[in-house]
Order: sequence, then C-alpha cells, then structure tokens
Amino acid sequence: MLAAASGLVGVAAGALAAHGLADSLAREWVRTASNYQLLHAVACLACAALPARAGYAAALFLGGTVLFCGSLYGMALGGPVWLGAVTPVGGLLFMAGWAVLIWAAAFDRQEDRPDRA
Repeated sequence: MLAAASGLVGVAAGALAAHGLADSLAREWVRTASNYQLLHAVACLACAALPARAGYAAALFLGGTVLFCGSLYGMALGGPVWLGAVTPVGGLLFMAGWAVLIWAAAFDRQEDRPDRA
C-alpha cells in the first residue's frame, strides 16, 4: 500500500515538474525527487514479493523517500534552504536499503544451499 501511494505521489510530482513550475531550479529538484521516488516505489513493490528480510530494505527505501524526496519537494515549494542538508541523509538511506537487499538475497541464498543441514 505504501509503495503504491509513493508511486502515486511520484507521478503527481512529475506532472508538477513538467507543467506547474516556472522556476528552473525548483523544476529540476522536483524532477529529480520524482524519478527517485518512482524508482524506489517499484523497488518497494519488488521487496514485497521477496523473503521477509527484504522488508528491512523496503523500510529504508521509504525512509529515504521521505527524507531525500521530501526535502527536495519542500525546497522546490518554497521551504527553507536548510532542507538541502537533509537530502544526503535520504540518499544514504536509499543506499543502505540496496545494501540490505544484497544482504537479504545473499542470506537467503545461503539458506537454500543443499549442503546445509
């Protein structure tokens, strides 16, 4: 449900960037945030189809969406520029989510090995 909601917001933000913002910097912030949000919404959907450990990655992806995308959306819509300091934290959460997904896949693969008792 959260992944689908994130996808919806990402598409709406993309439309805002394409049709509703005159300022080129704000438009670029929203376009970047929208792209990252849509990509990670799909990643969250994929995590739902994977073993339970992938849920940790999905949580990190959603946290990254709130911080990374949210800070860019906030600045684009006139929020304080200090929100830009939050953006890299969201990026780190995205990277941590991908690292956890690697870990989850490797852990599950080890459990599936036929030589394990």
